[in-house]
Amino acid sequence: MNVQIDSSWKAVLEDEFSKPYFNKLTEYVKQQYAENICYPKGKQIFSAFNHCPLNKVKVVIIGQDPYHGEGQANGLCFSVHDGIAHPPSLVNIFREITQDLGVPYPISGNLERWASQGVLLLNATLTVRANEAGSHQNQGWETFTDAVIKAVSTHCNNVVFMLWGSYAKKKASLIDSSKHCILTSGHPSPLSANRGHWFGNKHFSKANVYLTSVGKETINW
Repeated sequence: MNVQIDSSWKAVLEDEFSKPYFNKLTEYVKQQYAENICYPKGKQIFSAFNHCPLNKVKVVIIGQDPYHGEGQANGLCFSVHDGIAHPPSLVNIFREITQDLGVPYPISGNLERWASQGVLLLNATLTVRANEAGSHQNQGWETFTDAVIKAVSTHCNNVVFMLWGSYAKKKASLIDSSKHCILTSGHPSPLSANRGHWFGNKHFSKANVYLTSVGKETINW
């Protein structure tokens, strides 16, 4: 696995790349990509970092796994390539934004436009086998992405962390709540959203109110 990652991240994650777990993870991912169809494409595994340098991070959204359908995953959590139908969770994210901010539902599900404004779209596991959700979990990715969350907490100030669903909420223990804003709600998946745990959380307007309060530019959601 060729780790092509923005220099701002390399500086704070250098130690992780040389640890035994990461070497083992690298061998696992190489083998998986050689023997199976896996997503996202190899050069997009670290896209979340390359589209959003550490010194630009204003918001962190934590997902669990890349999409495992053909042509969907692009290395940013909840995001899909242009022209790909929006998966159900992304539909509910966009529906909440339209309700919260009164903006039109977007055509493109590609969230690079958020990343370029300082939204780190981080999956806890960065790769997956085709059509097998969770197939690359517990191989070391979570150790690495926990280190990423800690690095943001340590090296940045006044970041909004959006923790959706029970899995993401567990990451709160890695974040210094005295200098960051932590927003929690149910997951945007239909199962959670239809039970009333997602819609109306107003995370997108709340994030912008907080960013304004600390003198940062808001996100154009």
